[in-house]
Amino acid sequence: MAIIRDYTREAGVRSLEREIGAVCRRAAVNIAEGKMPSMRVDEGDLASILGPGKYDNEVALRTGLAGVATGLAWTPVGGDILFIEASRTAGDGKLILTGQLGEVMKESAQAALTLVKTRAADLGIDAGSFEKSNVHVHVPAGAIPKDGPSAGVAMFIALASLFVDRPVRNDTAMTGEISLRGLVLPVGGIKDKVLAAMRAGIQRVLLPARNRRDLDEVPQEAKERLEFVFLENVDDAVRHAMRQ
Repeated sequence: MAIIRDYTREAGVRSLEREIGAVCRRAAVNIAEGKMPSMRVDEGDLASILGPGKYDNEVALRTGLAGVATGLAWTPVGGDILFIEASRTAGDGKLILTGQLGEVMKESAQAALTLVKTRAADLGIDAGSFEKSNVHVHVPAGAIPKDGPSAGVAMFIALASLFVDRPVRNDTAMTGEISLRGLVLPVGGIKDKVLAAMRAGIQRVLLPARNRRDLDEVPQEAKERLEFVFLENVDDAVRHAMRQ
């Protein structure tokens, strides 16, 4: 399990086979050279055989915080979770984006803030607070480029949570594109994202309703361990993501 967690991150098993092969070859060499009649490899031995772990696995936040939402991302080597952090300071309505975000992700943040503004009355937010604040959205792991529209729901929830000062559930992760009408649109990479959520200790996953069919590709173990909530719009996301 440690090899899967720390040295591979892909939908298939090619990298896993390669890493297991490296461990077996090391054991075979040690036995052939007479260093030991047999060899047992434990988790603590992997660093000396395979080198330092290649991947740091994010874990679910232990404490739900206002202004912080857990998103799900797809990468060429598998799924991952990412934290969307939003804060505000006294200012004149600027939106600051950091974390090496690509253009599409920046547009998602802008759309999310606009959507929070248009729903201010429904959320119980003083509309004047936007003009008096600068909003900063940051996605940690700033050295890693990030892009795509699928963090839209998480950005909306992080911003809404910030302005209403209600924490986001720390057992919940989400993915989905948003429209300016508040619809939650389907995204790709659902299988890998769900597996990333399970690795991170997430218990509930919020998905676009139109991605329901993609659960057919998700392993049965993940479907049994996780609770899935399907979203038609951002109002559904607020209801299921934020603590009362």
